[in-house]
Amino acid sequence: MRARPQVCEALLFALALQTGVCYGIKWLALSKTPAALALNQTQHCKQLEGLVSAQVQLCRSNLQLMHTVVHAAREVMKACRRAFADMRWNCSSIELAPNYLLDLERGTRESAFVYALSAAAISHTIARACTSGDLPGCSCGPVPGEPPGPGNRWGGCADNLSYGLLMGAKFSDAPMKVKKTGSQANKLMRLHNSEVGRQALRASLEMKCKCHGVSGSCSIRTCWKGLQELQDVAADLKIRYLSATKVVHRPMGTRKHLVPKDLDIRPVKDSELIYLQSSPDFCMKNEKVGSHGTQDRQCNKTSNGSDSCDLMCCGRGYNPYTDRVVERCHYARHGRRLVLCLHLEATRNRRPGHPGRRAGTSKETNKIKNNLAA
Repeated sequence: MRARPQVCEALLFALALQTGVCYGIKWLALSKTPAALALNQTQHCKQLEGLVSAQVQLCRSNLQLMHTVVHAAREVMKACRRAFADMRWNCSSIELAPNYLLDLERGTRESAFVYALSAAAISHTIARACTSGDLPGCSCGPVPGEPPGPGNRWGGCADNLSYGLLMGAKFSDAPMKVKKTGSQANKLMRLHNSEVGRQALRASLEMKCKCHGVSGSCSIRTCWKGLQELQDVAADLKIRYLSATKVVHRPMGTRKHLVPKDLDIRPVKDSELIYLQSSPDFCMKNEKVGSHGTQDRQCNKTSNGSDSCDLMCCGRGYNPYTDRVVERCHYARHGRRLVLCLHLEATRNRRPGHPGRRAGTSKETNKIKNNLAA
């Protein structure tokens, strides 16, 4: 009878090794850091949620960086939700940080995206903070060695991508380099996907220019290297998410490597997101697998994409409905003294949460305007 607890502990330990605890993105809980926490003393680092000891040490030695890291965590939340707003899995579980569900705890395609986005976002935010002068430890990026092209000259303040990548990787990769934190396969997968995120960020660096000249002639352009917006990087990573490769941890030579499961043995490409475990279809609510389901989600009846009612509702059907709303849509001035605020009643056809077109608003507005002018 006494052996049962030991058996249960062994099973739980085996499950933990199989799923892997996602220490790597627990730092996204920094998005919930209260504004009252000044982050101007080293003892504040212990009050930050979701950090492993190595990140706490980085906080203490780079205290001026932490406001930027907190901002990066918030940017990850927003960018992920926007990127997947039209998908069954809409990244809502990221807001549970640091206590994630299994969609992000396990080595899934969804966790691959979040690890990549998180790595890109922290480097992106730090690089931009250098440019804006918000970080005392860095400044503008270096002037490129190659010529900018005819009619162009290097100037302005470039985003300091090299510093952003350096400090971002130190912070976001620290949890995966701690011993005894999940299986080796999960560590390798998460480190790989984090590097894919940084690669996508490097690819977003582009030349930006500002015109100079008489009467807008743009005879000379001042140019610098700047990063695209984080949402653009997230869109790139979403494409990689959709074509992500499932891998297995397999011996190759004297060591184990992550290799594609369903293809001939070949090295994993540096540019592709990888995952170890398949995801559910996210149609029905099941917290055991990290699925919130799609009931009551909005859908687009006229779309053929992932936000279509057929795909979003998983073939269960949907409930269109019509409501009437009163909205302020025009102001009309009568004479010099009287300003009338016009309220119009508009009909909207809706599917759950999906707005339709206003009906007849312009005609009603013109009619009221004409009456006022008479």
